[in-house]
Amino acid sequence: MAEQAEESIPKAEPRSFTEKIEEKIHEHKSSSSSSDSDNDKSEHYSSSVKSGIRRLFGRERPVHHVFGGGKPADVFLWRNKKISATGLTVATAIWILFELLDYHLLTLAGYGLILVLAVLFLWSNATTFINKSPPRIPEVSIPEDLALNVALSLRYEINKTFAVLRDVVSGRDLKKFLAVIVGLWILSAIGSSCSFLTLFYIVFVLLHTVPVLYEKYEDKVDFYWDKATAELEKHCSVIHAKVMSRIPKSAQTKAKKHQ
Repeated sequence: MAEQAEESIPKAEPRSFTEKIEEKIHEHKSSSSSSDSDNDKSEHYSSSVKSGIRRLFGRERPVHHVFGGGKPADVFLWRNKKISATGLTVATAIWILFELLDYHLLTLAGYGLILVLAVLFLWSNATTFINKSPPRIPEVSIPEDLALNVALSLRYEINKTFAVLRDVVSGRDLKKFLAVIVGLWILSAIGSSCSFLTLFYIVFVLLHTVPVLYEKYEDKVDFYWDKATAELEKHCSVIHAKVMSRIPKSAQTKAKKHQ
């Protein structure tokens, strides 16, 4: 009877070597879906570059690589939704406190520190009466490596800014000079109508919304950007031709010889 029962139970067929390989490949694909999506986007970007479409502002890399390709890029592009949502919520709360409710930074920081210190002081002294362990207050210290890295990064950015300003005022590039002047004029106009905190909040919100929307609809945006750039170049060539037609030929030949 036992032999008949054993014979009646169906035995699992041994899997072939190819089936095991296919299963391993399937597991690997499911575990690395995020990296595959990034690779797909980079391949899609390279194929669009080969097609001849000019990207927004002439960029030559995907959006994720433009932002550094690390954790800041993940935050701005909402790859880590929890951190992105937390940062946007905290920035909104700070803007509401200091702009809409007219709180002052020193006042809020002072009241907050008073509350925290009072609670910890009372808790530490109350443990002797209620027979409980005192609170474990961690030792907070800034690492030396972190401070040096921040100082070096800040020094590099400041020196880079000084070098750009020096290049602008040297008179070599008129287009760059006009772009800086227009940018500073726009910045001063915006600063006269809103505070620095509001401007910082607007920039922060734009960094958390515009890049992710552009990455989602980059094909459409780049298509219209290509068309607009082509139309602008066409009009510029027409204007240049009209201006050059009004200049005497002798002056044109002298300018060419001088070049």
